[in-house]
Amino acid sequence: VEIYSLHVDCKVTSRFAHTVITSRIVNRANESREATFEVELPKTAFITNFSMSIDGEVYPGIIKEKTAAQNEYDSAVSQGQSAGLVKITDRKLEQFHVSVSIAAASKVTFELTYEELLKRQLGKYELLIKVRPKQLVKHFQIDVHIFEPQGIHFLETDSTFMTNELTEALTKEQNETKAHILFKPTLDQQKKNSELDETLLNGDFVVRYDVKREATAGDIQIVNGYFVHYFAPQEMPVFPKNVIFVIDRSGSMTGRKIEQTRDALLKILQDLRHEDHFSFITFNHKVVEWQSSLLPATEENVASAAALVQTLTARGGTDISGALLAAVGVLDKAEGLPERSVSMIILLTDGQPTSGERNVEVIQENVQQAINGKYALFCLGFGFDVSYKFLEKMALSNGGIARRIYENADAALQLQGFYQEVATPILMQIEMQYPENSVEGLTKNIFKLFFEGSEIIVSGKISNELDLLPVEIKAQSHTSNLTLKEEANVKEKEQVFQNRRYIFGNFIERLWAYLTIQQLLEKAISAQEEDQKALEAQALDLSLRYSFVTPLTSMVVTKPQQQEELANKPTEAG
Repeated sequence: VEIYSLHVDCKVTSRFAHTVITSRIVNRANESREATFEVELPKTAFITNFSMSIDGEVYPGIIKEKTAAQNEYDSAVSQGQSAGLVKITDRKLEQFHVSVSIAAASKVTFELTYEELLKRQLGKYELLIKVRPKQLVKHFQIDVHIFEPQGIHFLETDSTFMTNELTEALTKEQNETKAHILFKPTLDQQKKNSELDETLLNGDFVVRYDVKREATAGDIQIVNGYFVHYFAPQEMPVFPKNVIFVIDRSGSMTGRKIEQTRDALLKILQDLRHEDHFSFITFNHKVVEWQSSLLPATEENVASAAALVQTLTARGGTDISGALLAAVGVLDKAEGLPERSVSMIILLTDGQPTSGERNVEVIQENVQQAINGKYALFCLGFGFDVSYKFLEKMALSNGGIARRIYENADAALQLQGFYQEVATPILMQIEMQYPENSVEGLTKNIFKLFFEGSEIIVSGKISNELDLLPVEIKAQSHTSNLTLKEEANVKEKEQVFQNRRYIFGNFIERLWAYLTIQQLLEKAISAQEEDQKALEAQALDLSLRYSFVTPLTSMVVTKPQQQEELANKPTEAG
């Protein structure tokens, strides 16, 4: 079975990426064989379409509500015959896998489409394409087209498998607002060496870029009555941070995990700014406060904290509740902190609560009452023995986020990377305001914190014939209260995207739907049960209307002989 053509075609229009992967396979044997299509795609993406055509007959993937699809599938198949088609493979990717039996000399074409909104982190967007054909491919091609009306500030490609020969197969064309990256290696360039038919193409192909920004109230783009507003201020003074690290040193952290935690914390301590205040709480079944109050991040204090970190050892149980409540207590009674500053708690744990309060719902409630909106809580779950759902709900209910740290060689880098994302808060209490009577379906427009290097995105629908869309941004910076105003000329903005050959139609409407679904699902995590149902119903409605495979929908993949399989979107919380 030979893959004779593999084409990855990716169009990024104003951060919204639309990727189509087409694989053509021929069975050169003289009997029927299994042809397999395997794609790894970013977890943040939603699959929107899949089809296979065998000898001219097309078998589409049909997106349905998850429970309905499951019932239909169960009746068609005796249970337990087929595992899901999509599974999480690593910290950034999930894998879509379909096999079909094709007759001798037959051909099959697989086509998968997925979409995602690229998220700005540490000053850049990253488009990740996983390349793993497992064989030499006669016609292999990756095309990435980028159109950013704000202008491309920088653009780089990176890959884990490049050789000098392969670099010759890579071309990059770029002007002010557009870029085209083409990677088209010949069979010879793909080979590990001339004797063996082994491929070099195995790993990540990454495009990173950022856009130009004027120092204003962000950038507004409009297509077919839908708008998106990007806001990422630069060069602002940084808020001092008051940060408490709450570190699990229970028995399960023994060995590599506690070593990686030590390495990461030593680096993070070096990154504290002089105006920051900090402290440590370590816990197993006992909760130990390093100091009874927060200390300024002077050289002596950082050195003495580093000495403590060096001695961290792991044993005993896990009292998450006691540790978090102790952290809140230290912040509550802190004195002499800078007037305008940001207080946060960063929890790192690898397990379930086994000491002190063990009921996760009670812990969530107690922590939320204690924090009471005053501080942001970030929860890092190390490995797969944590209850990620519990950590995620706790973080989202307290103005923070949760992240899983994968137990790989680079765990210390993952921890540092996370800290860098939240290390430089430059705005707080950000309100993005639009005229109420002429904008509907507005996505989230109030944000607690903005960190340097990230981006705020708000999208909505302009409901009546507006000529000008006025926007007003209110926020607090370290030195002052800001009000930024801007007016977007609707007609002019609509012109920007006219006659662009690689814009996929109503992309801002799809971006709006993608963002709305993501936010509804996130909101549902920390909502009460009846609200949760309503939020999920809204997200389901949009998932079906825009045909996205989300955690609420399934794609029924049809095959010859009335066979069917299901593709579901896995979530980090399982």
